[in-house]
Amino acid sequence: MKRKALFVIAGLFSVLLLINFGYASPDAAQAAEEAVNTGIETGSWLSILPPLVAIGIALIFRQVLFALFLGIWCGAFLAGDLSFGGVFTSFFATLDGYIVPATADESHMSIIIFTILIGGMVGIITDNGGTRGVIARVTKFVRTKVHGQLMTALMGFVVFFDDYANTMVVGNTMRPLTDRLRISRAKLAYLVDATAAPVATIALVSTWIGAMVGFIADAESKMPNFNESAYAVFIGSLPYNFYAFFTILFVILIAWSGRDFATMLTSRINLYKAKHDPELDTYNLWKDKIEDDEETKKVSHWTNAAIPIVTLIFGTIGGLFITGSGDTIQSIIETADSYKALLWGSLISITIAIIMTLYRNLLDIEDMLEGMMEGMHTMFDGLLILVLAWALSAITVELGTADYLMNVFGETLNPFWLPAIVFVLSALTAFATGSSWGTMGILMPLVVPLAWEIGNNTGLPFEMTHEIIYASVSSVLAGSVWGDHCSPISDTTILSSIATQCDHVEHVNTQLPYAMIVGTISVISLISIMVLGVPAWIIYPTGVLIIVAIIFQFGKIPDPEEYTPEGKEAASTSLD
Repeated sequence: MKRKALFVIAGLFSVLLLINFGYASPDAAQAAEEAVNTGIETGSWLSILPPLVAIGIALIFRQVLFALFLGIWCGAFLAGDLSFGGVFTSFFATLDGYIVPATADESHMSIIIFTILIGGMVGIITDNGGTRGVIARVTKFVRTKVHGQLMTALMGFVVFFDDYANTMVVGNTMRPLTDRLRISRAKLAYLVDATAAPVATIALVSTWIGAMVGFIADAESKMPNFNESAYAVFIGSLPYNFYAFFTILFVILIAWSGRDFATMLTSRINLYKAKHDPELDTYNLWKDKIEDDEETKKVSHWTNAAIPIVTLIFGTIGGLFITGSGDTIQSIIETADSYKALLWGSLISITIAIIMTLYRNLLDIEDMLEGMMEGMHTMFDGLLILVLAWALSAITVELGTADYLMNVFGETLNPFWLPAIVFVLSALTAFATGSSWGTMGILMPLVVPLAWEIGNNTGLPFEMTHEIIYASVSSVLAGSVWGDHCSPISDTTILSSIATQCDHVEHVNTQLPYAMIVGTISVISLISIMVLGVPAWIIYPTGVLIIVAIIFQFGKIPDPEEYTPEGKEAASTSLD
């Protein structure tokens, strides 16, 4: 592995030198000197190199931090001094030019602090026994893997107002229960990730919609004679958000059926094998059979965990109302400061957890602080990945990665094909940049006015132009979520790994097949409704039937007994 890593660094170093020689050819000395001083041209094909380097190395070597750093280093070189010396100066620029500014950003620091506070709160309610009290309460109704998966999905629908809060609350709350039910961490991470952003994108009131309406309003400012409100455009776009609705349906069906396939099935089988092979027990889920280990840990009343968690939810909602303004709920959400609301909610929740723990004499101050710090510490590895992902996202903006992707697809745009193409383009951009909100912020001001102009220039009826705009808006939103689900450098994907304490690369690899299936169905649905004119009342039932057929055709329910030493011996005997 070390030899491969050194080979990759040497290869990347060689590529950077080749780029340097390409810009510094003797035939264009003056142009080369200008390029050396200013970096590559914004929106050139080289702008996709940094995210490709990061994504490729992350998937091949399963080392996300290493991959992200090399991607940032590559981008820093392309954006800076394209010379031999620039290879070395860009190495230091990765830190002081991109990583440090990523942490200095106010919104990014808000997410970091929010995540740490959530970790501290979870650490406290875990050590004071409240989390186990919740599990004890819930397990009266949840006794099977199917029930545990459905309960996890249901909680994802309850925390609908923000994907970050959804991920952190559901992941941390359900993890002890799913561990006890021997549901793989990869499956838990998928259930959490797949019900976070999709639910937030179709909720009529959420932080996502507030941002979305803001992006639409910004785009409408570039559209003369278009008078429809941004929120009305969002409402009109909902029927075209096939990815969100089909993902939610897929989650429910895959949980209810108890089936898995592809890499998720492999992860599940490895969990069963780990019972008799400690080397495969990556998450210590079979450590002394967990039940024996749990007997030594504190169990207290379920309210010791439920009250801080409910406080987090309603504290965040209250923060949205306090920081927002307007006469309607949606107008309040649109103008609210979601980052400040999340900080307030997390601060209140950890304060309540501390007060309840000390007041009820569940832990002394020293043990309580130790539990809080341990909870915070579990977030640090994921936060490092998150910071590097933000730095890489900044690199892609500076290099114009989205502009390049738009130019590549721009020549093929057609009024009725526009939504499907935008959906794929949005997914590619989110996949490459790791930011769904960044993708929306970049593409929405480009796509919506483009749809308006294409409709006007081609003489389409006013109503049809509006339908294209609705579908295009939905495509930007849905495509951003699809790319986010597939990208190893996505912030929400990383947070799902943090909250569920699942290996990040394993989470990406196991979620990818499910996301690709739903994404492909969504592309076909957009083509069907916009190009072929198939009505939505036919598309949705057809999509449901396709998803059901795929799950029951390819999904399997592995028998844990087959992976015991006795089961393996019986299987080998039958083969003989």
